Parts: sequence; C-alpha cells; structure tokens
Amino acid sequence: MRQKVNFYQVDGVPMLAPDAEPEFSFADLDASDSGRDESGVMHRIMVREKVGTWSFSYAHLSDEELAYLRNLFAGKAQFSFTHPVLGQSNATETCTAYMSQCSALWKNQRTGQWRNFQFNIIQC
Repeated sequence: MRQKVNFYQVDGVPMLAPDAEPEFSFADLDASDSGRDESGVMHRIMVREKVGTWSFSYAHLSDEELAYLRNLFAGKAQFSFTHPVLGQSNATETCTAYMSQCSALWKNQRTGQWRNFQFNIIQC
C-alpha cells in the first residue's frame, strides 16, 4: 500500500501519497451582482478572496488503496481538510472543504489496478 502523508488529512486521517504534489489554486468569489455594464466596465462585488482548490491525481491504485481513499470521503458533504501552508515550509492549516470532480478509468484487468484516479478538494 502507498505511504500515508500527514500534511494532507481528511478529518484528521492521513491521505495516501499522490504520484506528484497536488496542483493548487486560489480564486476570488464574486457576488451574482458582479459583471460588466453596457460600457464594458467591470463591477466586482467580492464575497470571498483566495478560496483554495487542490487537485489530486493517482496514476495507479490497488483495490485496497482506492477503497481507503473513497472511505475518507464517504457520506461527507464537507469535512476538515489539512494541507500545507503556501510559502511556509512544514506548516499546515485546516479548513472546511468538499470533494468535487472525482474520476477514474476502469480497472485494468491485466494489472488489477485502477488507473488515473483524480479528484479536487475545494475550500468551503
């Protein structure tokens, strides 16, 4: 089984180490009243800034590894997500998040492994 990593946790339970470091991004959230007027000027009403998204990818997973990851999120509309702090080595922080856009290729019958399991964790 893959190594578990403490710097990525779901409800205090370590995640399995991904193949590469997760991609992450931060985006501002605008109110529905935001937008351009008839003269093309943008009017932003920012609701929140720098909402995080972390994208995880696993090229190959055994049945046991896939079950471990799926059980981390089973039945949870949202959860506590611990992740590294941008720009601070060895520091982590915890936020409330949810899982989105989970996908995989069907199980490879020759190797017995699931391929290209991917998902996003998005800050609430």
